[in-house]
Amino acid sequence: MKDSVIIVSGGLDSVTLLYEKADEIALAISFDYGQNHSKNELPLAAYHCEKLGIRHIVIPLKFINEYFKSSLLDGGEAIPEGHYEENNMKSTVVPFRNGIMLSIATGIAESHALKRVMIANHGGDHTIYPDCRPAFIQAMNGATATGTYINVQVEAPYTNITKAEIVHRGAALGIDYSKTWSCYKGGEKHCGKCGTCVERKEAFRDAGVVDPTIYIE
Repeated sequence: MKDSVIIVSGGLDSVTLLYEKADEIALAISFDYGQNHSKNELPLAAYHCEKLGIRHIVIPLKFINEYFKSSLLDGGEAIPEGHYEENNMKSTVVPFRNGIMLSIATGIAESHALKRVMIANHGGDHTIYPDCRPAFIQAMNGATATGTYINVQVEAPYTNITKAEIVHRGAALGIDYSKTWSCYKGGEKHCGKCGTCVERKEAFRDAGVVDPTIYIE
């Protein structure tokens, strides 16, 4: 039964969840909030939704780019290089981004009598992103359930698994990962050096799956 909304960015994680739960998803939502890599990832989100026959919409959130502080909004040259575990990567946090997106997705879900909202945060996000951690997901689920007449539930099935496990699942589904985007710099190719590129490389390596990504380096 298609009773779900999914937040899909065009990145590896959300595209994998899109394929895993395709039979349950009635609507996919992407957000354009002025991120450096919107021109890279949003068309890929649309591509996979069209391939699966899932309705896809893009919600503009221009106020985030105007009023929030994050290197993710300031151009590719502002993105630090290194591993996510390094302190400098905190500059890529967009404050409460997932909270805002989940709130909007929940409102859309209730408007369409859809009872679940899916998001693809994973275990590797916990170190750097407060709004990806299990406690946050639990709190948001409580808020959406009590704040809607139909008790909308937030589901984040990847919260406690690694990105490598996600790649392993996606490979089993035959997902073309060359048509996903991770790099925060938003160039023509993945830079290979920013935190999300480093994490992407490690995920394919640890999963034992050939990485189809073209990196600048």
